[in-house]
Amino acid sequence: MNTTAPMTSWPPLPEAEVKRRQAAKLRRYLRDSVVPFSTHYREMFQHLKLDPDSFRSLDDLRRLPFTSKADLIPTPDQPQRARDYILIPEQAVLARRPGTILRALLRGRATVKRELEDEFRPILMTTTTGRSAEPVPFLFTARDLRLLAEAGRRVFETCGATREMRLLNMFPYAPHLAFWLTHYGGTEFGVYTLSSGGGKVMGTEGQLRFIAKLQPDVLIGMPTFLYHVLHLATEEGVRCPKLRRIVLGGEKVPAGMRLKLVTLARQLGAPEVDVVSTYGFTEAKMAWAECPFPIHQPSSGYHLFPDLGLFEIVDPKSGEPVPTGHPGELVFTPLDSRGSVVLRYRTGDLIDGGLVYERCPHCGRVTPRLVGNISRSTEVKTMHLDKIKGTLVDFNQLEHVLDDMPGIGAWQIELRKQHDDPHDLDELILHIQKIGSDSDEKLVHELDNRFAAQTEIHPNKIIFHNAEEMRRLQGVGTQLKEQKIVDHRPAAGAVEITSSSPDNPHKMESTQ
Repeated sequence: MNTTAPMTSWPPLPEAEVKRRQAAKLRRYLRDSVVPFSTHYREMFQHLKLDPDSFRSLDDLRRLPFTSKADLIPTPDQPQRARDYILIPEQAVLARRPGTILRALLRGRATVKRELEDEFRPILMTTTTGRSAEPVPFLFTARDLRLLAEAGRRVFETCGATREMRLLNMFPYAPHLAFWLTHYGGTEFGVYTLSSGGGKVMGTEGQLRFIAKLQPDVLIGMPTFLYHVLHLATEEGVRCPKLRRIVLGGEKVPAGMRLKLVTLARQLGAPEVDVVSTYGFTEAKMAWAECPFPIHQPSSGYHLFPDLGLFEIVDPKSGEPVPTGHPGELVFTPLDSRGSVVLRYRTGDLIDGGLVYERCPHCGRVTPRLVGNISRSTEVKTMHLDKIKGTLVDFNQLEHVLDDMPGIGAWQIELRKQHDDPHDLDELILHIQKIGSDSDEKLVHELDNRFAAQTEIHPNKIIFHNAEEMRRLQGVGTQLKEQKIVDHRPAAGAVEITSSSPDNPHKMESTQ
């Protein structure tokens, strides 16, 4: 391991000591790497007359403005905005960096030059998914890749992996974080890994061949895609009795989805399977994981790496930090990254349990954890449901309603305008795959009641599909992420009005 990138897990520490150490590391990181070499943050510190050495506690982070995805998206006037967030050192500044001259005298200029290239020269690019905005590139240096491998190793460790396991990685082969973290984490941990590239590379039939041939202990991928693969495996009589763990990423994982995956695994001959989820995003250049826990108990939360980055939980409206264990929006700051770096990054993700520091009730680790459900603020959409008023619908809640409901397999919510007229009413069409023996009428009635209880609206239409039709609708094997919520409304959508209209219910239709 290169000495420029020490990466050891911190010992169990109380909250105050964790924050003290993070503040010290943040101060050094800002002083020695970010402010000297990031165009954006150098100009910000100069404009605000801030000194990195004045950051003595994590409370001082509040002096920095937030960074959001909107700050990174190119514009006609600034087509290379993301470049301003890359650490690009200047030779003269590097020469004045603490320790550079001494290392050159002791080890030679050529050695120091190679080390600095290793630390700062980008060699890998990932991008954001670009589903809600223009894709943004994020660059990794060789040093970053070792950090990625270490973060991945810790994810494997948290998930309870052992070196004797066989892992089938079904994340899409693409310049996106999930695939590369699994790849580098697997090599660092030392577990046998087959990366299939997901549905777009091998198709669902290819995944079944790999399952049958490899007989993996661990499946890792996106929840919706894994659901379709396992459902197809049960239909075709594939056996996978060695399966012990399913690791999920890229989407929210309601309790109902976990239970469905466990049920499918049992049908494949695997009686004891743990389902754990990971949380990560491109801008962090790492991810975090739950430890295994009994399927009918609450999750452990995501175990964090306090030496590699820090989270703040802030009030999504005021931006002010909230106390430990309180809900709010997740804001992330790295502590050791090179390449592309964003500070105080507003994820747009809301967590209802907050950040906690006590011992994990399942695995006993003492590291900071994110606990509770994580939802995206962008999944709250305006529905224009009558001629006068509109309502805000939280589709995060509807995902839980559908995934947690017995008798429902795969599903898709489609938003349309009546008559495809941008000025007409909105329609919510629910496409579902029925599993189990309940009648269509019973499912329609229960779905209507559950939707109304959560959102005070009713689906305009419920359409039943078989498994193959749902795979086609969701884009299994053709899309990078399966399409669970699609908005087919023309651009001239509704004006956002927060009041609801319960006195104008919408007719439910069931189409077989």
